[in-house]
Amino acid sequence: MSDTQNASTPPDWEQRFRAPRVSLPQWAEDAPERSLFVSNATGTYEIYAWDRKTGEQRMVTDRPDGTTDGALSPDGEWIWWFDDGRSSGDPGSPSYGDEFGVWMRQPFGGGEDVPAAPGLEPSYPAGLAIGRDGSAVVGRSTDEDGTTIHLARPGGAAPVEIYRHRESAGVGDLSYDGSLIALEHTEHGDAMHSALRVVRPDGSTVAELDDTEGGTKELGLAVMGFAPVAGDTRLLVGHQRRGRWEPMIWDPVAGTETELALDLPGDVSAEWYPDGSAILIEHGFEARSELWRHEPGRPEPVRVETPVGSVSGATARPDGTVEYLWSSAAFPPVVRSTTGAVVLDPPGPKAPASVPVRDVWVEGPGGRVHALVQTPASGEGPFPTIFEIHGGPTWHDSDAFASGPAAWVDHGFAVVRVNYRGSTGYGRAWTDALKHRVGLIELEDIAAVREWSVESGLADPDRLVLAGGSWGGYLTLLGLGTQPDAWALGLAAVPVADYVTAYHDEMEALKAMDRTLLGGTPEEVPERFEASSPLTYVDAVRAPVYISAGVNDPRCPIRQVENYVDRLKARGAVHEVYRYDAGHGSLVVEERIKQVGLELDFALRHLPGARKSEADTSSLA
Repeated sequence: MSDTQNASTPPDWEQRFRAPRVSLPQWAEDAPERSLFVSNATGTYEIYAWDRKTGEQRMVTDRPDGTTDGALSPDGEWIWWFDDGRSSGDPGSPSYGDEFGVWMRQPFGGGEDVPAAPGLEPSYPAGLAIGRDGSAVVGRSTDEDGTTIHLARPGGAAPVEIYRHRESAGVGDLSYDGSLIALEHTEHGDAMHSALRVVRPDGSTVAELDDTEGGTKELGLAVMGFAPVAGDTRLLVGHQRRGRWEPMIWDPVAGTETELALDLPGDVSAEWYPDGSAILIEHGFEARSELWRHEPGRPEPVRVETPVGSVSGATARPDGTVEYLWSSAAFPPVVRSTTGAVVLDPPGPKAPASVPVRDVWVEGPGGRVHALVQTPASGEGPFPTIFEIHGGPTWHDSDAFASGPAAWVDHGFAVVRVNYRGSTGYGRAWTDALKHRVGLIELEDIAAVREWSVESGLADPDRLVLAGGSWGGYLTLLGLGTQPDAWALGLAAVPVADYVTAYHDEMEALKAMDRTLLGGTPEEVPERFEASSPLTYVDAVRAPVYISAGVNDPRCPIRQVENYVDRLKARGAVHEVYRYDAGHGSLVVEERIKQVGLELDFALRHLPGARKSEADTSSLA
């Protein structure tokens, strides 16, 4: 390739970020021709309306910093979207990215945005369910009040509070006729395992379902949805009674529970088919997923054919077809139908493919650890290797397309992603192992995979990078301090850096999660917070450190990051910090590219023997 071509053609890694993408379209229950989806087509992730009858697509939101949280009313007449900041033009409004705001709405065909639930002050969102009569159940969370849930009626009447508790809770679903409201709550104090309550619109309780036995037993429940049929009070519920997530049917009015005969080894989520006669099953197992159709009363589910890879969302349409968003590590995401058609194909250039992952299983101190490995298409190991650690922590890496890891492969790195203890998808015991020794447990699993990577000849031990965002950023900083001889470089995005300050500054729902993970507050269990805080070990860090942070981040707030950076500065440690005007990440494509470019540049400047890809210099100059 000539120098001119190099200068004019963006490298593949940038093209992957810029390529137009769409989310799985959600559709109005009583007007299925009306859909809503999210796309980055303009360079910023925004909400779009799609009329399937006419084919018309319209951008609903247009904010400088992007919008992704939206919902359709059942009749398809109204689009709700969550406004967490600057679009109002009010200098006193929250800054974008702090996730603190109000629900707005506009007509499906376009028009003025108006407050969707007038009378409700800004808050963190805690669920939303919109009724057929124009009412809505709105969940709110604030540091002052904990969780409150309100019923907003049409006609301008003030919303009525129907639930309040200091612990975290949220709106699950609203029944077809609006007479039943399903809530998830953690009144027992275990933020990792919710109980369920079904109430009437006046807040009176219909039924309770609690597998935690008052917080003494670590079994969670989740709302998956009421049957979408008039007069049907059945509720699809996720449970963990057999060591993994599975669905069952609970009728809170009749007081019955119906187990579903699903002999599937992994975690299962589910939703109803539109006529209520069957259930669409999404089965995740060992970093891949598949779909099944199950009819209650039938002995065996029927496979819904999808390619090997990951389904990151699926929905059954009224005609019985299934639409799903699919990708693999090698191939970019696409919205497909079981008819074989591509449902929604955004205009513009397609994302370049990457390389597939291979599975690695390593014996760790808590059992076998699953890792996903990608290597450059050309060349032989040992490679400079980046351990890209996922966030959550209750999440998992999968065989799905990811532009960030693909960028490192393009630059000659092997990429290793570890589903450490605390990750989902490997059973309840694996996820729940993350208690009290928070951070240290995950790093034990990462260390086991790191040792394998060197012994197998995959990784160059002198060119090992620890990296991640959010919880992955936290583990990066903690790992650099507790395993200083293991890593040549660290890249931490929006991390927890000073656990005590982070606890006091973060949103209330995350405080509850931290109390569950660590067994109390920093004042109650100071030794646990100290043992799990990267700040405790900052003076042991020897590797160069790059940190990026959003100045409006409510999850990993900026003050605790600055505390960590000040300690690095005080001893002259090699580090760089990038602060950007957003929250826990950015919805602007060019900002995402900038952040990855800065990480690549830092690594290529500080990692021994690292080099730029010959075909990729445009963003790193």
